[in-house]
Amino acid sequence: MTQATIIVNPSSGKEEALDYLRSVEELLQSQGYEVTVKETQQEGDATGYSIAACKAGADMIVSIGGDGTLHETINGLSGQAHQSKLGIIPLGTVNDFARALQIPLIPEKAIRTLASSRVQLVDAGRLNNRLFINVVAAGKLAESLTSVSSDDKSRFGALAYFKEGIKELAGNASYPLTIQHDGYTWVGETPLFLAALTNSVGGFEKLAPEAAVDDGLIHCFIIKNLHFFNTLTVSLSVLLGNLKNHKDVDYFTAREVTVTSSDTVRTNVDGEEGPALPVKLSVLPRHIRVVVPNSS
Repeated sequence: MTQATIIVNPSSGKEEALDYLRSVEELLQSQGYEVTVKETQQEGDATGYSIAACKAGADMIVSIGGDGTLHETINGLSGQAHQSKLGIIPLGTVNDFARALQIPLIPEKAIRTLASSRVQLVDAGRLNNRLFINVVAAGKLAESLTSVSSDDKSRFGALAYFKEGIKELAGNASYPLTIQHDGYTWVGETPLFLAALTNSVGGFEKLAPEAAVDDGLIHCFIIKNLHFFNTLTVSLSVLLGNLKNHKDVDYFTAREVTVTSSDTVRTNVDGEEGPALPVKLSVLPRHIRVVVPNSS
């Protein structure tokens, strides 16, 4: 009998994750899996459970939670002699990775996807000594999004991020950054640097419309100015998928990027607090096997 491990974050989905657990178990059992359930209690648990599942030879690991739980789970897959395929039940605030893979955001439909026969190889990013799956951000705006509490995420959803972001946009605070890629160097001040692996960032599915989950590239945006008079035009560019063409945005793609600063600047990685600069980003092409809908 093949084995599957379910990693569930009980606080995800407005604390409804455990309500869906039984349905996931039943579907996997109907597919012939012997199921083990692991419930996270603290930071790092999902990574540890993922490592253990790979070492036990599990055919599938299912992540029930948000992008943070998924981020930890994928870090457990990296470097394992046996790498389990990954199933995703997205219950977070934004669920960018699921959006990019066209995995349904309605939990019941996502659960049915676990029976799909289609497995897609997707890129993972490396940030120093850890992996990321969707986006790395640096700057004042990124730091403000990190400060959003779990309670606010549960109560307000994506609006919680919007509320914190507006505070920083009003202040127009920037950090000095040096960004190096492919022999080029950019030096200047910016409120936000984004490095994305997928088209969906912060729930905006057209922020990087040219990004594919398996193109082997990091899609980078340097926001040079976000004062009050052009904030609306930047927002419109995001909605229309034209952010890279905005006059106050520098856009480039790369396989490796190094970001440094003379100030103390923290990052936001897949929606969670990340390390302080400097950071080195790179791509691991087609590194993760993800179960996706047959009709995708």
